[in-house]
Amino acid sequence: MNSSIPRPEYPRPHFVRNEWMCLNGEWEFEIDVGNSGFDRGLLHTAFSKAITVPFAPESVLSGIGITDFLNAVWYRLRVKVPEAWAGKNILLHFQAVDYDATVWINGKEYVRHRGGFTPFCCEIPATAATGELEIVVRAQDDHKQNTPKGKQTVTYANSGCCYTRTTGIWQTVWMEPVAGSHLQRPKITPDVAGRRFLAEIPVKHPQAGENLSVALSYNGKMITSASAPVGTGMTPTVVLPIPQEDLHLWQPGAAVLYDLSYTLIDAGGKIIDSATGYAGMREIAVIGKQFLINGQKVFQRQVLDQGYYADGIMTAPTDQALIDDIQLSLDAGFNSARLHQKVFEERFLYHADRMGYLVWGEFGDWGGFWGKRPVLTSMIAQWMEAVVRDYSHPSIIGWCPLNETHDIQKDTASEHDCQMLAMVLATKAADPTRPVLDTSGYSHRVPFADIYDSHDYEQDPAVFAQHHEKLSQDDPYLTPDRNFNSIPYNGQPYFVSEFGGIWWNPKAAADEPSWGYGGRPQSEEEFYERFTGLCNVLLDNPDMFGYCYTQLTDVFQEQNGIYHFDRSTKFDMNRIRQIQTRTAAYEK
Repeated sequence: MNSSIPRPEYPRPHFVRNEWMCLNGEWEFEIDVGNSGFDRGLLHTAFSKAITVPFAPESVLSGIGITDFLNAVWYRLRVKVPEAWAGKNILLHFQAVDYDATVWINGKEYVRHRGGFTPFCCEIPATAATGELEIVVRAQDDHKQNTPKGKQTVTYANSGCCYTRTTGIWQTVWMEPVAGSHLQRPKITPDVAGRRFLAEIPVKHPQAGENLSVALSYNGKMITSASAPVGTGMTPTVVLPIPQEDLHLWQPGAAVLYDLSYTLIDAGGKIIDSATGYAGMREIAVIGKQFLINGQKVFQRQVLDQGYYADGIMTAPTDQALIDDIQLSLDAGFNSARLHQKVFEERFLYHADRMGYLVWGEFGDWGGFWGKRPVLTSMIAQWMEAVVRDYSHPSIIGWCPLNETHDIQKDTASEHDCQMLAMVLATKAADPTRPVLDTSGYSHRVPFADIYDSHDYEQDPAVFAQHHEKLSQDDPYLTPDRNFNSIPYNGQPYFVSEFGGIWWNPKAAADEPSWGYGGRPQSEEEFYERFTGLCNVLLDNPDMFGYCYTQLTDVFQEQNGIYHFDRSTKFDMNRIRQIQTRTAAYEK
């Protein structure tokens, strides 16, 4: 790992090849204000600026720091192909580029990708993967258009709960050599009852006679191995049985991971590709109102994590910053997080897997306004990329494709229902192993959604308690607004997926934009009283499987976090932890 390269760590920990090259660092850069650069010949013109990848140009860490509208930006990097890679194809990976990306290699267009949260790749054949490669990237990103953008503001300045935009490359760029026939990202499914893993490993450009071998080990001990001929189907699948004495469950707060190795062998017995990974043996079940993890009722003490940083915007400044955020949450007594309006980078999920940290995956759907069929098509494609990318992470225990949807226009209500149904059906088709929440808060419109929830920012604990006292009678709280029409509750597991958000930042200057929910407490002691009262209402409700407190850190002007935006301590964490970690009624 080269410490002089920003974010030098391997970006795809779930599927690791030994040979790779990180392309983060200084790239040529140009801002294309009118998005006319292609017509003006920017593809073949020297750029006037330099930028530090993988940080977005709006961020300080990029060396640019321009937060105005950036309709299009261009990047160029010249990289020498290692001689040891001769005769290999090269996979050029972009972990995330916001929003519409086009990539040229040596003047030839190789790939286009739409969507700001998910990775894409272009394969450079061995005949072209020699000498020096000139990589040019154009990212088009008109934030006034209807595109899913999460919490990125569509106005010039930050306001409310919308924050500084992210344009262009904002996650690691890297490349790796592969044979013509090579492995692709595996899909690992744990089966606790059957004491086995199912491993599906696609092979790109398969050839006759090839064989796939997968080995499973634990703490250095070989547990089992299995193989399958590549030609038996479009995606070879192997079954990895585990003897009873070697069965170790991945548990919340006690992460246990098995190691996996994958080998692709040609007809002559030669290894042509290999990679390593890991897996967690973990089961999720929904039975009545219960949300079970490995057959146990675990009260989910979630925190809303938006994944923003003062210096990197949506990009963590270091890999350690990702670890630190999880540890801050654990220190405060949370055991899980709702990863809010952003598809978090793979490294975060890797650390969550290692640390036994529960997370809900969510799409950054805000901005992809309802009633626009082309937007829906794009949203489904982008969300499916995220679900496929993250399927094998044991830390992910549920999916939330949409947030705070409205059912407000009579002439588009049916379109709204159809769009929500499409997102839920796509999620369940891609992953039948995890529960799906049709939307977090507001308009629940899918009868077979696995989870039901509400957002409730009432600040008076007594009134808050009244809102939720009828859950035992199958009459849960719903946002009391005629614009948020929901179908009736049908006995699913229920939780309050946003609450609290107590406004507290005594460091804020008098003229500094600052807000939170409800009136600002007059003292820190008043904060503790309110926090305790709100948490107790949900902890004491035997039909509530969890909650999600808003939020982990302040984010720019929204100053209602448990920590400050710079991650410095805001409260007595021992006290916050004690309030949350007492036994919940659901756990008894």
